Amino acid sequence: MSHLPSSSSFRLALGLISAAVVLAACSRPEPAQEPIRAVRVLTVGAESFQSGYEFAGEVRPRVESRLGFRVAGKIVRRQAELGQRVKAGQVLAQLDPQDYKLAADAARAQLNAAATNRDLAAGDYKRYAALKDQNFISGAELERRETTLKAAQAQLEQAQAQLSSQGNQAAYTTLVADVSGIVTAIEAEPGQVVTAGTPVVRIAQDGPRDVVFSVPEDKVAAVKPGSDVSVRVWAENRTLTGKVREVSASADPVTRTYPIKVSLDPATQPALGATVYVSAQALSHVGTQVIKLPTSALKQDGRSTAVWVLDKATMTLKSQPVQIATADGNEAVVAGGLLPGMLVVSAGVHVLSPGQKVTIYQEKVPQAGAGTAEGAIKPVANTAHAATLTPTVK
Repeated sequence: MSHLPSSSSFRLALGLISAAVVLAACSRPEPAQEPIRAVRVLTVGAESFQSGYEFAGEVRPRVESRLGFRVAGKIVRRQAELGQRVKAGQVLAQLDPQDYKLAADAARAQLNAAATNRDLAAGDYKRYAALKDQNFISGAELERRETTLKAAQAQLEQAQAQLSSQGNQAAYTTLVADVSGIVTAIEAEPGQVVTAGTPVVRIAQDGPRDVVFSVPEDKVAAVKPGSDVSVRVWAENRTLTGKVREVSASADPVTRTYPIKVSLDPATQPALGATVYVSAQALSHVGTQVIKLPTSALKQDGRSTAVWVLDKATMTLKSQPVQIATADGNEAVVAGGLLPGMLVVSAGVHVLSPGQKVTIYQEKVPQAGAGTAEGAIKPVANTAHAATLTPTVK
């Protein structure tokens, strides 16, 4: 007779089987291993700096006169126009001369009165001199007549000077060009009342012209009077050679830059007011050996700029902070943080992480031209240190 298991044993066995099934259902599968990324790398070295410093400038006259009336009055006519070429002695503007003509007439009348008094005093002195010769009057009386004559003569001379002064005042109501040149500015209009000396017309004198440009404070010490500069004329697509004539001793109060004047050959000087671009040889770094990287190799690591450096022995990545000096075209000039021979990731830097294993990307080429992994390493240059530079200023 067979022995059947008890109901409690059966239930226990059933519970164990159910627990095993539940545990098997809850266990997670092994995650798939992340594939090793292929990265483009380049070899750190030195290259020649290609960009130069170029500053925007303007062609200006060496001498520019701001002409104004020497007397006050109301402008009734202005003959000069902006951009007009004028000659010395040409009338530029006129004031209302009526008051000055009246003053001149009054001075002329005073002169006539003074001349009459002088003539009367001279006649008296002549008669009293004849009486003195006949001993009809004393010497003191004759001296009084002589003093009266001298006073009348002095009044006549004063009236003559006053008339000359009033005549000049009337002449000053006409503004004339004292030099030949081009009118570069009009600063007063007809109907305007101006005081003596108020600028009315600005004239650029004919003759030598200067190229004026400004440099920042950290560059002005390198630019010396007499040094050579290259001047590129924007509108004419030509390049001229000039020399620094003057370096300002103080900064412009608004821009805080230092104006520099460059003299040009009068035979080749551009048109007045032309826009030019100046390259000072003293500030040129073209040809300097520097370390350059494409901007795609740079990443932000906290507050500093960094690159991914590949350890070829372990094929892992390490974040390396670098100091950027300036830009040279589309590349960044590195001032420090890298040494020659280092392998730097040149693209895809934002999807990488420290210690990540990678391989070197190989270009897909035909089988006959296939090379080793090292062939994907792009050399940049040969030496180590980069000169600290600043950006191009325009």
